[in-house]
Amino acid sequence: MTVATCTHLVVADDHPLFRDALRQAVASVVASAKIDEAGSFEDLTTLLGQDADVDMVLLDLSMPGISGFSGLIYLRAQYPAIPVVIVSASDDVGTIRGSLEFGASGFIPKRFGVETLREAIGKVIAGEVWVPPDTDLSAAADPEMTRLRDRLVTLTPQQVRVLMMLSEGLLNKQIAYELGVSEATIKAHVSAILQKLGVESRTQAVIAAAKISGTHWRPGEAVASPG
Repeated sequence: MTVATCTHLVVADDHPLFRDALRQAVASVVASAKIDEAGSFEDLTTLLGQDADVDMVLLDLSMPGISGFSGLIYLRAQYPAIPVVIVSASDDVGTIRGSLEFGASGFIPKRFGVETLREAIGKVIAGEVWVPPDTDLSAAADPEMTRLRDRLVTLTPQQVRVLMMLSEGLLNKQIAYELGVSEATIKAHVSAILQKLGVESRTQAVIAAAKISGTHWRPGEAVASPG
């Protein structure tokens, strides 16, 4: 199947060989497609900042600059009109369900071959939501995770970026420098994040983010003090 309606896609993955495989799969489905590549989340946001007229982003859940669903949450908040398809090596039911609940237009496991990639991409481009055919999403969701997800989606794009950087252990002044804003602005964002997540400290916010992303924060791991 060849589709000509989707012309500009971005493949965001930190593994060059897999980016190449995705590029080939897309090129076989989308006639004359413009395909950009990003090897980190910073590269991806830079690309979209320069040209947000993108028909689809194929996003790895784990790449430099993001962990778990943080990148997906940011993209859906900042660029709600751009469909995001997750392409990930983590393809358990919880990860697939979480991806869809956070707004992904499909989920393609990396374990599949090029033929399945081609089929999945073609269906998503045609407007369908594609997940592996053997996926059972009928089980009830964890109420605690659902509450956390509902709180996380209330964050603004900039607040999502700040939370991502908090999770990396950055100080307020480091986050301010990276985002090109004042330290007072970051302090205001942190206060808003704590309020929206219903927590009282930066550490609790990082733990909440780790829970939703499927990672595990352990006592003793660095969480930056406000300075």
